Amino acid sequence: MAELDLSHEKEFKELRACLHEVEGLSEFFKIMADETRVRILQLLSKSELCVFELSVLLDMSLPAISHHLRLLKVMKLVAHRREGRHVFYCLDDHHVEKLITVAVDHYKEINGKRDK
Repeated sequence: MAELDLSHEKEFKELRACLHEVEGLSEFFKIMADETRVRILQLLSKSELCVFELSVLLDMSLPAISHHLRLLKVMKLVAHRREGRHVFYCLDDHHVEKLITVAVDHYKEINGKRDK
């Protein structure tokens, strides 16, 4: 292993300390790595929807949508409210909406599809 230049010791300690900020973040990205879950988040960034509406929009079964929503709830990406027999879903907070917006903008940028 290479020796540490002592003139950078303080900087290295600070850099190492900042690694704690991202501990566990890979679990978040694993959840986000699924196209269906990203599509659900995109739809929920536009409107509050129930499981049935999501299943129609995504052309998927109710159990499949429910499975994805469970995973998104565990990561606190979506919230829900009950209205009679229906459960409506929305993004959990403005941070999630911001994540989706930034990701969409970045994707458009790297693919040359920037809005003009």
